[in-house]
Amino acid sequence: MARSRYPGLSRALVGLVASALTVGGLLALGPATAHAEPPTAAGPQVGASQVPAHAVTGYWQNFDNGATKQTIADVQDEYDIIAVAFADATGTPGQVDFTLDPALNYSEDQFKKDIAAKHDAGKSVVVSVGGEKGAVSVGDDASADAFAKSIVALMDEYGFDGVDIDLENGLNATYMTKALDAIHAAKSDVVVTMAPQTVDMQSPQNGYFKTALNIKSYLTVVNMQYYNSGSMNGCDGKVYSAGTVDFLTALACVQIKGGLDPSQVGIGTPASSQAAGSGYVDPGVVNDALDCLAKGTSCGSFTPDEKWPGIRGAMTWSTAWDATAGNKWSSTVGPHVHGLP
Repeated sequence: MARSRYPGLSRALVGLVASALTVGGLLALGPATAHAEPPTAAGPQVGASQVPAHAVTGYWQNFDNGATKQTIADVQDEYDIIAVAFADATGTPGQVDFTLDPALNYSEDQFKKDIAAKHDAGKSVVVSVGGEKGAVSVGDDASADAFAKSIVALMDEYGFDGVDIDLENGLNATYMTKALDAIHAAKSDVVVTMAPQTVDMQSPQNGYFKTALNIKSYLTVVNMQYYNSGSMNGCDGKVYSAGTVDFLTALACVQIKGGLDPSQVGIGTPASSQAAGSGYVDPGVVNDALDCLAKGTSCGSFTPDEKWPGIRGAMTWSTAWDATAGNKWSSTVGPHVHGLP
C-alpha cells in the first residue's frame, strides 16, 4: 500500500471480484447532518461545520520515504483537510499516540503552531490512524474506550480537528462505531474521515462500509483508495479495472447507491506514479470523474443514472509526493473541486 515508509510498497493486489454486487433497493439513511454548534475551548479549532461543501484532502507524511519533506506549514493551500499520517499503536489495545519522526527535524512546538496557522486559514487537520504498517485493533469495549479516549486526548494536545480511519487489516463495525460515537459525544464538531481500500466498500455488509453507515449523521467523508487494487464491481454489476475514469465513477456509485450521501464520497488517488504501487491516473482523469458524477459529463463507458452535484471531492496520497511532482495533483484537482457546483 502506498502509505508506507517505503515508496512503491503495496499490498498484494486484490483478486477479481467474482460476482456482481446488487445495490438496488438499499435504504439510504438521509443526508449527513451538519453540526453548527461552536467548538468548546478544548474542542476542534475548525471542525466539521467549517469543512467546505467540496473539499480536497491530503495526507501529510510523518516520516521520510524519499518524497519532499514538509512541515504542516508547507502543505499546499489547495488542501482543505490535512490528515497527519500516522498515529501509532501503544501497548494498550486500541490506544494510539503520536510522536513526530526525528527524521523530519521538526519540533513539537512548531508543529502545534503550524496546525494553529492552518486553522486560521480555515483548514482542518486530523490525525490518521492505520496505514499499511498500522497495528491498531478495536475489537471490544475496552479497546473502543481506549481508542476514543486517546484520540480525544490527541485532539486536546495538538489541536487536531478529528480523526481519519485508515485501518487496512480489518475493521470491527460494532466496536469502531462505539469508539467513534464516544469521540463525537466528546467533540460534537469532530471531523471524521475514512480511507478504506476498494474491497472494503463493495458491500454495505462489509465492516468498513457498515461503520460508515452507522456514523452517517456525523461522518465527514469517505475517501476510498482507488489504487493498489485489483478489478472491482461497479454499481451496474460490471467489472472495472483500476486506472480508468470508469473505475473511479462506478465505484463511487456503489458507495452512494449503498447508502452514503454524495457529500460523504471522495475520490482518492496517488499524487504521482511514485506514490503507489499501482492505480495512478493523471489528475485530469480525477477531474473527469468528478464532472461525470456531479454533472453527467466527461464520463467513460459508464454513466451514472443520476447526477450528484453534492459529491464531496478528492483525496491524495500524499502532499509530499505532490510536492515532489511539482504540485501537479493539487494545482489540477484543487481548483476543479473548489469550482464544482
